[in-house]
Amino acid sequence: MVQTPIKSISLEAFLKLPETKPASEFVDGQIIKKPMPQGKHSTIQGDLVSAINTALKPERVARAYSELRCTFGGRSTVPDVTVFAWERIPRDDDGKVANVFEIAPDWTIEILSPEQSQTKVIRNILHCLSNGTKMGWLIDPEEELIFVYFADRTLAVFEEKDSLLPVPEFAAAFKLTVGELFGWLAD
Repeated sequence: MVQTPIKSISLEAFLKLPETKPASEFVDGQIIKKPMPQGKHSTIQGDLVSAINTALKPERVARAYSELRCTFGGRSTVPDVTVFAWERIPRDDDGKVANVFEIAPDWTIEILSPEQSQTKVIRNILHCLSNGTKMGWLIDPEEELIFVYFADRTLAVFEEKDSLLPVPEFAAAFKLTVGELFGWLAD
C-alpha cells in the first residue's frame, strides 16, 4: 500500500483528479494507491466476475463488475469485484448503466495482493457493510482461504476445498466451492 504525500484533501477534490493506474482510493482524507494486480489476483478476479455474471446476469438478478469505483459514506474505493442486485444498478435517464456509482455494492469482494495491507482491505469491507452491503469476501490466494464478512459483521473462514462458499441471498443461484475458486489458478 502506497500513500501519496498529499495532505488531507476533500472527497470532492479527489473525485476531480485524473484516474490513475492502478486505481487510487480516497479513505479518511487520504489518497491511497492500490497495488498493481499480479497473476493470481488477476486470474481469480477475471474468472470470478465471469462466473458470477454467467450465473446471475441472464435472469437479471445481479451483475458483477471488476475494479468499479464506488463513492459513498465519505469514501471512494475501487473493490476488486463488486456485485449489484439488478434493480440497484445505477442507470442514466435512457436506462443504460451509469458511469458513476454513488452507492455501496450489495456484495464486495477483495483479493489480497502480496504487498497489500490486509487491515486496509478489511476496513474497506467493514465500511461497505456499515453502508448497506450484504456480504464481503476477502480472498487470500497465497493461503488459499476466504474470509466471509456477513452483514451483521460476523466472520467465517473457508479453506476446505469442498466447502460451498456463502453468498448473499439474492445471489443464491451462484454456487462455488473453495476448491473451484482456487482451481482457477491451475487452469
